[in-house]
Amino acid sequence: MEQLQNVFASTDLRRKIIAGLAAAAMFAAILAMTNLASKPSMTLLYSGLETSQAGEVVQALESRGVAYDVRGGSIFVEAAQRDALRMTLASEGLPTNNTKGYELLDTLNGFGTTAQMFDAAYWRAKEGELARTIAASPLISTARVHIANSSRNPFQKNAEPTASVSVTAVDGALPSKHAKALRYLVASAVAGLPAENVAIIDDKGGLIGSGDEATTSEAGQDKAEALRAKVQNLIEARVGYGNAVVEVSVETVTETESIRETLIDPESRVAISTETEERSGNSTEAAGGDVTVASNLPNGAAGGGGDGNSSQNTETRERVNYEVSETLREVVRAAGAVKRLSVAVLVNGTEVTNAEGQTVFEPRSAEELADLKELVSSAVGYSEARGDVITLKSLQFQPLDSVGTAATSSFMSNMGLDVMSLIQMAVLALVALVLGLFVLRPLMTKPAPAALPTPATGLPYDGRSPEPLTGEIAEGSEGTSAVDYNSRNALSDQDSRTEEDPVERLRNLISERQDETVQILRNWLENKEEKV
Repeated sequence: MEQLQNVFASTDLRRKIIAGLAAAAMFAAILAMTNLASKPSMTLLYSGLETSQAGEVVQALESRGVAYDVRGGSIFVEAAQRDALRMTLASEGLPTNNTKGYELLDTLNGFGTTAQMFDAAYWRAKEGELARTIAASPLISTARVHIANSSRNPFQKNAEPTASVSVTAVDGALPSKHAKALRYLVASAVAGLPAENVAIIDDKGGLIGSGDEATTSEAGQDKAEALRAKVQNLIEARVGYGNAVVEVSVETVTETESIRETLIDPESRVAISTETEERSGNSTEAAGGDVTVASNLPNGAAGGGGDGNSSQNTETRERVNYEVSETLREVVRAAGAVKRLSVAVLVNGTEVTNAEGQTVFEPRSAEELADLKELVSSAVGYSEARGDVITLKSLQFQPLDSVGTAATSSFMSNMGLDVMSLIQMAVLALVALVLGLFVLRPLMTKPAPAALPTPATGLPYDGRSPEPLTGEIAEGSEGTSAVDYNSRNALSDQDSRTEEDPVERLRNLISERQDETVQILRNWLENKEEKV
């Protein structure tokens, strides 16, 4: 420690400032890295919770003294405790589900519960159960269901209930076919609710799979996908997996047509009724005579007599009613019928070895392509009158480079070690080592003393003149202490006297080098004062 203080005292101000800054940086870096390494690895516990649910989970974690971190709407805990915490919180009913179902009916009792209160609780329970069922889908994170029941108004006839469903998809987009399934789910759960009266709304405010848009385009896409899968399986059964690419385009009818037709066959008739009417009549006309007075008197004799005329009429009328053969036909052509079909099939060729031993590409034969085309025609229902087109070619496929690397278990994962913690400790050790060297090296390194000039010339020691004195007394002399010059450098020929007494030699050197002697004595005195 004393030597370190002497070294630090002998350094100049610039080195002291550098050493102080390096020591401060080293201390700050070690403190930061220690805090980072000591911080546990955090992993996701729950996300997407409502405020009340997240508050209950945080309160449960605080009561157990578990370290947690809240980032936005997500709660993070230590990776080693995540699974155990999920099981423990689940046993306590956390996170609680705010959407309540039929358990709402458990709180109702017969006393003080009116029919309106029971109906309201029943429909709330129905909405909660449907929301739970919809939210159980892996594609949906949250769901709300609202049912408008029209049975409360007894004066309204033929009123159908309606419903609306608001969903939040996991990936931001809910397929139309999934929305259609949800529509039928809600319609089947509510009595008297038609599927077209259920509206599905996503978190962006858009209507999904409505009756207006779920028409020809989606029907055509579904048919095209089904036909493509059939042809793909059929072709790959021959050429192998990955050696065929199939694309199907279906043009569908977009308009709706309704045709009513009535056919009457006049040759085909059946008598269903017959009416017969007969009429008969008799009439008599007397013979004419002269008009006299006697003919005008009562009971008077008429004029001269004569023969009269009489007639009889008979009339027969018959009416027959026939039923004519009639055919009534009504044809309704809905949108979505196949108007035109186009199929494109690309088949990979084969690799053969030629006479030179090289592997070359060879397209498939025309006979094989014709057989495959015939199979495709049967699979898709090819119709020449409809204008369908089937294109089948054999070309060489380009090899696809695999993206990424294969997922394999590493040595560190098998040992169950935290790789990030090890990396942090390694970086901490490296930073401490580097900064330690930069701090200790300026402190422990002392600049070499400059060579003292000789008394005669004032130049540095050249190796031929006597070496400058350092003030060190060699030990090992018999009862005396003398400066050991023989172990360092030889003296000049004039000053070298082996038979001379060592004390005399020291006196001669002191007399020749008085300035150096005074400096050495001063250093000895200063060292003694510091020790005291």
